[in-house]
Amino acid sequence: MKSLKLLVILIFLAGTTSTVNAQRTVRVYPKYGTVVTTLQKPRIIVHKGVNFHFANGIWYKARGRKYVVCAAPVGIKVRHLPRGNKVVVYRGIKYHTYNGVYYKKQGKKYIVVNV
Repeated sequence: MKSLKLLVILIFLAGTTSTVNAQRTVRVYPKYGTVVTTLQKPRIIVHKGVNFHFANGIWYKARGRKYVVCAAPVGIKVRHLPRGNKVVVYRGIKYHTYNGVYYKKQGKKYIVVNV
């Protein structure tokens, strides 16, 4: 009987320790105006004669050898959205959203829109 109680207690403790160690990833995005020195695999997209850098769902403008976080320019098009984008329907129209930016699918690309 003691071994059964001990077994139940061990199973209970094993279950609680596995849930305690579970972690949730929280992603924090930089504020507009934040300056960074390097980007990981940025895509350069020209919009109205201005080069924008798109990396990990964040938009940047080059300033010398550094990059400044900026708002997504309305009307700019990208081929791929970052992983983790969400689909929302607003007033009957389907949008994709990521990091507070709304994209509408247009052909094979996604265009930044105001909602």
